[in-house]
Amino acid sequence: MINGSLTNKAAIEGVHVFNTTSGYNVITDQNGTFKIEVKILDTLHFSAINFYPQKVVVTQENYTNKELAVTLRFLTNELDEVFIGNQLSGTIAKDVRCIKTGKNLSFDDVRIPGFKGTPKEEMPIVIGQTGTPFSINVDALYKHILGYYENLKTMRQWQGQSNAVAKVFNLYPLLFFEEAYGILQNKAYCFVMMCLETTQMSEDIAIKKYNGILTAFKNTAPIYLANLAEE
Repeated sequence: MINGSLTNKAAIEGVHVFNTTSGYNVITDQNGTFKIEVKILDTLHFSAINFYPQKVVVTQENYTNKELAVTLRFLTNELDEVFIGNQLSGTIAKDVRCIKTGKNLSFDDVRIPGFKGTPKEEMPIVIGQTGTPFSINVDALYKHILGYYENLKTMRQWQGQSNAVAKVFNLYPLLFFEEAYGILQNKAYCFVMMCLETTQMSEDIAIKKYNGILTAFKNTAPIYLANLAEE
């Protein structure tokens, strides 16, 4: 058992802490503290609507001292100022299309799942990009040294998981998990995260293979409930 705490000053209650290695999960209290079963090198996944998802690996020092302090990066969604002209048609759909904004909005800007409409950045090959085996893409090399592409891959993976969770709850309400598998409604999020981490459910969601999704629920539920019983 390890005692953990969030060092953020606000919105620290109700953050999900999921041990992706063992399947244990807890939620932070009003002081941002939590207790969870861990072993050395276990990975803890922190997620909440107000913060970027973050993963932390339990070190020898954390395990020995039985303490872990984590600072989450706050997620702010600021929309550009919108100016509406004084000539309105009276048809909402038509008037909305005429609104001009400083930049294109994506689904992430308004925090709903869906196609973002913006091509993903290419991750270029550092050497040989411009046509010869010895040419070097300086910008790509610089970003590679800074770990830019690794961070980008990680962020895309977390965004993909968040989108997948949203799709699951659009298909299956919280009551479904309680009635079908005995998963309490306040535990459904962590249960779905465990399914995404330990099965191929992400691929099944992408291709709308609903039998595969239900199979993931059925196979994972006994393991998840067993882990809860041991807490």
